[in-house]
Amino acid sequence: MIYDTIIIGAGPAGVAAGIYTSRREMKTLIISREVGGQLTIAGDIENYPGFDSIGNLELIKRFEDNIKAAGIELVLAEVKQIAKAEGLFQVYTEKDMYTAKTIIIAMGLIPKRLAIVGEEKFMGKGVSYCANCDGPFFKGKTVAVIGGGNSALDAAEVMSKIAAKVYLIHRNQDFRGFESLVEQIKERPNIEILLNSEVKEIIGESKVEKIIVNNRVSNETQEVEINGLFIEIGRIASTDIFSELVKRDEWAQIVVDEKCNTSESGVFAAGDVTQVEFKQITIATGQGTIAALTAYQYLQQQQGKQVKVFDRSIKKS
Repeated sequence: MIYDTIIIGAGPAGVAAGIYTSRREMKTLIISREVGGQLTIAGDIENYPGFDSIGNLELIKRFEDNIKAAGIELVLAEVKQIAKAEGLFQVYTEKDMYTAKTIIIAMGLIPKRLAIVGEEKFMGKGVSYCANCDGPFFKGKTVAVIGGGNSALDAAEVMSKIAAKVYLIHRNQDFRGFESLVEQIKERPNIEILLNSEVKEIIGESKVEKIIVNNRVSNETQEVEINGLFIEIGRIASTDIFSELVKRDEWAQIVVDEKCNTSESGVFAAGDVTQVEFKQITIATGQGTIAALTAYQYLQQQQGKQVKVFDRSIKKS
């Protein structure tokens, strides 16, 4: 079977793309390790239109319902290789090979983890990888932010306006972020900076209650009571399998234009895996929509048809 498109990833970008390709009657296959993408390690979501708050598992269930209702085929597997042959794309998983006329890459990013005791246990129960997403749940509480780059500094600044107390924990003596942002952080009275320090363990019963912090210089250890922990040490674009297919930037993100075209004709990308600056669920769904409509345009043009998504000759009166 030859699919009109294969979407790699079933997070917000991939599911949105699938909804729109199926509405254009494109034979669509989604391949992903799981449905939800980074939502699987989120807690409640408060920045998604239509909901004051929705749990990650409920939203993932709705994504699954969307896929089923749209008649989209779903394969839960990891893509291992992509090849091009006779104008078509061959997508290989560990067990099978699938063929498509177009590809939409929507596999998101993978947050870097600390790999310490308690991290996995408390994901979505006080441990978060996105202050912009989960910060409001900790209003008036005590939180810690781990990291030394701009993302950690931004998270600490955001949380200083929400939480009563913020610990900013960095394993080195100097921050890697912008000096202006470092100065802003130092001026916040409710931010306590712990330099040359590492979190060794996360402790709690049903949710995060405290962390064990070790000073790398003095080797002294202390317990810090907190309600939430934001791990902001970066995200990884796991895109090496596309290295010979599309152009990537220095962070291995896939470079796209405003219509989600990549450097390879017939390959599109959407969501956090692209070089777009803001990594948010609503932006991912929007890009997924754009990628789907652009892929549809591409297929129509391959058949000699011209498709207008928007008539630019129409002017406002």
